[in-house]
Amino acid sequence: MVQIGDVIVALDVFAEKFRCNLHACRGKCCIEGDAGAPVEKEELEQLQKVLPVVWNDLSPQARAVIEKQGVCYKDRDGDLVTSIVDGKDCVFTVYDEKGYCHCSIEKAYRAGKVDFYKPVSCHLYPIRVGDYGPYKAVNYHKWNICHAATTLGRQENLPVYKFLKEPLIRKFGEAWYAELEVVAEELRNQEKY
Repeated sequence: MVQIGDVIVALDVFAEKFRCNLHACRGKCCIEGDAGAPVEKEELEQLQKVLPVVWNDLSPQARAVIEKQGVCYKDRDGDLVTSIVDGKDCVFTVYDEKGYCHCSIEKAYRAGKVDFYKPVSCHLYPIRVGDYGPYKAVNYHKWNICHAATTLGRQENLPVYKFLKEPLIRKFGEAWYAELEVVAEELRNQEKY
C-alpha cells in the first residue's frame, strides 16, 4: 500500500493489467453481482435528473422497479446502490442488437443529452473506493467475469491505474493523479511490480 494525500492505494492498482473487452464479456459487470452499483450521496440528484432523458431506453421491468423503489436503495451493508431488476441488471442497463449490455446514462452522455457521465463507481471499475473516515482506500477488485480484460491488459501491458486515468482524475483530481504517476514510477524503479 502507498499513501497519496488522504488516499491509500493498493499495490495491485499499479501491478495488475486491465483493459475492458466488451466483445468478450458483453458488459456483465452491469448485470452480475449481488447488489447495484455504489452511488455517492451527491450522485442521487444527478441520477434523478437524467432519469427523464433515459426513461424510454429502459426496459419495462426497470421502469417498474424505479416506480416502486426509486433509482437507488440501501443494500444489506447500508450503502446506497443503484436499483436492480430481478436481482441482477442495474436499472440503467440497456442491450444492443448483439445482446451487449450498456449504460443508458453513458449512452445519453455520449450523445450530448446529459452532462452526467454515470456513477463514478461504474466509471472506476475495476477499482473500488472504500471510505474509512479520514482516509479513502483505492483497491483493485478481481472478478472472474473480467478475465478477458486482464488478458487484454497484459497483452497491451496496460496497468489498471493507466486504464482508469480519466475516472481517477474525475474522482481525485489532476494533481492527485500526477502524484500517483510519480509513485508508480518510483515503484517501477524499485521493482515493486
